[in-house]
Amino acid sequence: MSEIIVKQLSEDEIQEKGIRSWSTWSCDKSDFPWEYSEKESCYIMEGQVEVTTESGETVSFGPGDFIVFPQGLKCTWKVKQAVYKHFLFG
Repeated sequence: MSEIIVKQLSEDEIQEKGIRSWSTWSCDKSDFPWEYSEKESCYIMEGQVEVTTESGETVSFGPGDFIVFPQGLKCTWKVKQAVYKHFLFG
């Protein structure tokens, strides 16, 4: 299984991908298990999150981070500060 990818995008890349027109999702401080039935790309606008995979890898991300979660990933989300993100499946 491929890993979670976290990177920074330039304003041009954000425009190119059309991220600001993607759907949005928000969540208050919480912990919950999650499984990705398909690949998800997301761009964090606000908040701080720690995701721990079944294999024990922990990835942290926050505002300005672009993340790609692979299909089939099982993990636990720990939302440390309320999160607001743009996302796209597939």
